Amino acid sequence: MILPVPPWRDFFNFDCLSATQRYRFGREEKLKSRKAIEQLFREGDSFSVFPFRVIWKLTATAPAHLQVGFTVSSKQFKKAVDRNRIKRLTREAWRLQKNELQLSLQENGKYLSVFFIYVGNELPAYPFLFGKTTKVIKRLIKIAHENHLATT
Repeated sequence: MILPVPPWRDFFNFDCLSATQRYRFGREEKLKSRKAIEQLFREGDSFSVFPFRVIWKLTATAPAHLQVGFTVSSKQFKKAVDRNRIKRLTREAWRLQKNELQLSLQENGKYLSVFFIYVGNELPAYPFLFGKTTKVIKRLIKIAHENHLATT
């Protein structure tokens, strides 16, 4: 008897994930402190990878080597359901891909705060967000590496 393919198998290729790594997005990795967020927006640098504007800042200390926050404009998306869906999809794409950046930061003893601002005006598909998140992470790895070389 052949079992039918589950519908979620078309959503994402789970075969590319390593079985030995843990893909979690814990409380300490979430950027929630109002003071930390205000400092990030005031002193942080930014770049854009459409549909994201990414604000980042390397810090001396933090609860975790990598902290991240997400936001979606209520001006572009009036319904909270739409805003929450975009944030949920972006968090999932981040959770599955952040390990390489996290390892790089731990090896270099760096702490990074990142904030994703969704600036698009259409509801995106998950594969699109996954690809764009990949580009953002690669750029953050490059930034962290360049900063490490500059300080050594």
